[in-house]
Amino acid sequence: MVKINRMLHTGIIVADIKRSRDFYEGLLGLVPSDKRPPLSFEGVWYDIGINQLHLMVVPDPYADAVLPAHGGRDYHVAFSVDDVMEIKAAFDGAGVEYTMSMSGRAALFCRDPDGNALEFSAVKMD
Repeated sequence: MVKINRMLHTGIIVADIKRSRDFYEGLLGLVPSDKRPPLSFEGVWYDIGINQLHLMVVPDPYADAVLPAHGGRDYHVAFSVDDVMEIKAAFDGAGVEYTMSMSGRAALFCRDPDGNALEFSAVKMD
């Protein structure tokens, strides 16, 4: 049996690194990591707790995919937040479309500028 110790990072594909950085850094407040080595493609890494988010400017094999209207029914990255209503207010102010969790829990889903689904959930992580 394989033993997995922990999740290390999630990599997502983006087309325009400036537009993506404006979203992830400007709206979500993430700070670029200095741990990204020189690679053959553009990108940025963000440290989020013990994990990382990697944005990669590479060809998108899913570019023609039809995406579900609700991000919870798609591949998605989930982030723990203190208050979903603060995220909702920030998204309302920035004009970012989102859907609330269909389960009724304190979570909302949006898509980044490239259509990647993101979840923001008020789940306390120790």
